[in-house]
Amino acid sequence: SGCLMLAKKRSVLLELQQAMQRNNIEKRYIALAKGRWPKGKNTINAPLRKNTLQSGERMVRVDVSGKASVTHFKILQQFPSATLLDIKLETGRTHQIRVHCQFAQQPLAGDSKYGDEHYNESLKESGLKRLFLHASSLRFKHPLSGDWVDVEAPLPADLAKVLTKL
Repeated sequence: SGCLMLAKKRSVLLELQQAMQRNNIEKRYIALAKGRWPKGKNTINAPLRKNTLQSGERMVRVDVSGKASVTHFKILQQFPSATLLDIKLETGRTHQIRVHCQFAQQPLAGDSKYGDEHYNESLKESGLKRLFLHASSLRFKHPLSGDWVDVEAPLPADLAKVLTKL
């Protein structure tokens, strides 16, 4: 859920893609991770590599031969069994947040691909029915005007309800 960026013109799309490659677009997320996130674990710098399984499913793994991937974490709130995080991407790889949290042994709540099945099942009592990952904001320079654009999306009611129950 959350912010989504679309371009109506191909020329603008290409400029936005270049801005993303140069890390000139700030992307922030709110996520719920399993367990208590350790204080001081502010950054995960671990390369990611895409793999295709025999079934055809695409999976991403931390791998030294992968592409550079950096994710910054800030604790927003601690719960007995989970931590609410503000996450800033320095790079934007496929499934980066999900795989970095799995790598930290604190998978995202509701993540059926990289998460903890038993933990996800336990969160159903709190009303979680999906991945708890929300694109909370985007900040970038408009390709045509050069003005800064700030877009924010509040946490949806279904995810806010889970936090209330925790």
